Amino acid sequence: MARKLPAILVAAAACAVLLALAAPLAVAGDPDMLQDICVADLKSLQGPLRVNGFPCKRPENVTADDFFFGGLAKAGDVYTGNPTGSSTSAADVAALPGLNTLGVSMARTDYAPWGGVSPPHAHPRATEILFVAEGTLEVGFVTAAGNRLFSRTVSRGEVFVFPRGLVHYQRSVGGVPAVAVSAFDSQMPGTQAAAAALFGAAPPVPVDVLARAFQTDAGVVETIKSKFTRPPSS
Repeated sequence: MARKLPAILVAAAACAVLLALAAPLAVAGDPDMLQDICVADLKSLQGPLRVNGFPCKRPENVTADDFFFGGLAKAGDVYTGNPTGSSTSAADVAALPGLNTLGVSMARTDYAPWGGVSPPHAHPRATEILFVAEGTLEVGFVTAAGNRLFSRTVSRGEVFVFPRGLVHYQRSVGGVPAVAVSAFDSQMPGTQAAAAALFGAAPPVPVDVLARAFQTDAGVVETIKSKFTRPPSS
């Protein structure tokens, strides 16, 4: 059985990362806040009001629960019907309304032993700092200039950073389940998975475009597309 990190160490590391991301000298991914709190009024999304972010709840409707989220305490299911062997729980503004205008968020990702992978993806609005709480991961990102891969092994208690907007991945390379806690300098960093974006888009990306891009034939593209469930068009 994997050794457990003391809870205070995990909490301290996560808090330190968040504080570093929120430091005044850092280049934040979100606009600066203009008041003490602006708890996201998620119900307003049903109405006509649209803003870059979320409007604020009226102060008298704010409670302590708006600043609390317990979803990172439970391990995700990395086995049942899970082809990638990984599961991510996000503590972003959609789950934790009190984050609105604060410019930070977190996530927990669980990985199955020996190959559980968080497939290549990018966060268009945030830099990510990843702290490995359990197990061992192989991680990497690809630069936009020259498509250079920076990759290495990150073990329990170690940290790796993924620059904003660059495609990156993580893969478990140990015999025990891995757990990572990530911090972002955005309340809603966004996650765009490379494969799903190309092969699961709605309306679909034309087959001939993908065939030429990947220098393969249409049959291969159609086979790959069949693996992805396309979201409904809006």
